[in-house]
Amino acid sequence: MEKLKELYKLAEKYAIPVYCFPLAQCQSVSVMDGEGDCQIGIDPMQLHSEADEAVKLAHELGHCATGSFYNRYTPLDLREKHEKQAWGWAIQRLLPKDQLESAMTAGYTEPYALAEYLGLPEPFIRRALAYYSK
Repeated sequence: MEKLKELYKLAEKYAIPVYCFPLAQCQSVSVMDGEGDCQIGIDPMQLHSEADEAVKLAHELGHCATGSFYNRYTPLDLREKHEKQAWGWAIQRLLPKDQLESAMTAGYTEPYALAEYLGLPEPFIRRALAYYSK
């Protein structure tokens, strides 16, 4: 999958290391240290496909690119806000609006058909459709 390679190159370009190791509480995670450097962890045993890996990596890179990190120790920080920003970045990177519109114009209008045609997981397609319909 070309997009996955592009994401890893982007992580390398911005010196964001991506580590593969077991994660008990989640499938992927990104953190920013006290100096503003990001790191990403992905559990390879929880990846279902290269497309799934691309979505997870894009989402975590979205946190790093937008600085959308939340502090679980403060009630004033809204996790949903940071997740929305990271997902927005991931959607724009993996499935630009014009690419989605072209696929739909070509007759792929159902989420499952778009997923097959575009090579992305159906839940991600549904998220992208909701994002762009706003």
